Amino acid sequence: MSPMPDGRRHRPADFYHERTNFDFAGRSWRWAMLSGTVILIALIAMFTRGLNLGIDFEGGTSWRLPVKGKSAAVADVRGVVRPFGLSDAKIVVLSNPSGVLVQSKDVKPRDVDKITGVLAKYGGVQRADVSVNTVGPTFGDQVRNNAIKALVVFFILIAIYLSVRFEWKMAAAAIVAVVHDIIVTVGVYALTGFEVTPATVVAFLTILGFSLYDTVVVFDKVKENVSTIGTVRGDTYTKMVNRSMNQVLMRSLSTSFVAVLPVASLLFVGAGLFGALALRDFALALFVGLITGAYSSIFVATPVLASWKEREPRYRALRERSAAQVAREEVPVVAPAASAEPAGEPEPVPARAGVPA
Repeated sequence: MSPMPDGRRHRPADFYHERTNFDFAGRSWRWAMLSGTVILIALIAMFTRGLNLGIDFEGGTSWRLPVKGKSAAVADVRGVVRPFGLSDAKIVVLSNPSGVLVQSKDVKPRDVDKITGVLAKYGGVQRADVSVNTVGPTFGDQVRNNAIKALVVFFILIAIYLSVRFEWKMAAAAIVAVVHDIIVTVGVYALTGFEVTPATVVAFLTILGFSLYDTVVVFDKVKENVSTIGTVRGDTYTKMVNRSMNQVLMRSLSTSFVAVLPVASLLFVGAGLFGALALRDFALALFVGLITGAYSSIFVATPVLASWKEREPRYRALRERSAAQVAREEVPVVAPAASAEPAGEPEPVPARAGVPA
């Protein structure tokens, strides 16, 4: 085992017993570049492609009907509704049970009943079997405004709680990580073109709570280890933060893995195999958000906190003293130079009385 900078012996990574020595804080610039690149891509996608807002946000009409005696095809359904100006309608073929979902934001009120009739005829069912849902633009605006208000209230409550529980810098770092998660998740929706529904907003609030939970776990360990700063040679606030993250790494990974597994089942099994669209809208946001939240709690929130704390006078002075101490210990010790006088005959020792010379 090779020695570590603080004099301890380096041990191989042992995830099971939470004995890891990964240098998270020391490579914070790498995580900043990675996060910056992902955020840039997400912002470009949001401003160029935009979000595919569902009819609950922008208003419109949807039809849901079973199909009997044949297999539904998107092209066939589009041909049925095209005469009503719905060539751009969103059409989804449902597999279990067999059926069709048609959504459009450009439906004329006088055509709703006619479209219901032709869709019932296509599916071989009665008009009463076709479920029609119409959302007005005013209601869509209310849904969107309520979603924004929910996010604002969420941020305010979290900032107050973390400021009281820890300190305002930890609260600010946690909010930075949450904003990072929101931008990345919204960017994924903009890139994929998946529809944003009220279920997506609910999923957003869920993943923000999970992201903050993981961040609070790390910050709690950081707060616990503040009293240990200086007990290790060359210690700094950043190194203490790094120790704290290694101590809770296995806990964070285990929590994230256990949470992602059922969400992945909802997304790939429920939505993919059984055609549950409501599950897809909810599970996609959860899946992306859980992964992003686990990443941001370690690679965004904590490095931001360490950077801010290192600027405080006491921690800046500690970092300077530690750097000076390490520099002194690295200076090589030079042996004293030997005497330049030539070696000659040894001087005779004077004889003492009674002792022969």
